[in-house]
Amino acid sequence: MNAAPVSLSKITQIAVVAHDVDRATAFYRDVLGMKFLFAAPPGLAFFDAGGVRLMISPPTPEHDHPGSILYFDVADIVAAHTGLEVHGVAFASPPHRIAVMGTQELWLCEFKDSEGNPLALMAMRPVA
Repeated sequence: MNAAPVSLSKITQIAVVAHDVDRATAFYRDVLGMKFLFAAPPGLAFFDAGGVRLMISPPTPEHDHPGSILYFDVADIVAAHTGLEVHGVAFASPPHRIAVMGTQELWLCEFKDSEGNPLALMAMRPVA
């Protein structure tokens, strides 16, 4: 049987595990300022992440660990870092350059959500 090649390119939804969905909902809505879309049983919360839906869900036996890192694109990484610190977000390090790519630099700073899931801010900046 000849199967047609598969080419995946668009992510529609990302799931993040939360032991306390209410606490995680408050973090994503009130601290990160994400647009809350809706809640659905059993204890799910959905947010708009720039056209990608973010689902906060309680753990299941096979999904009870921190997930993949979510990288949030920001225009001004220093301002975003400072603004989140004011809301009590603890960062692993301040914003720092990861790579120089032609006339742009890739900057990053990592933190965790209220449930211990890894998150990061990411920005492209002109080479100084």
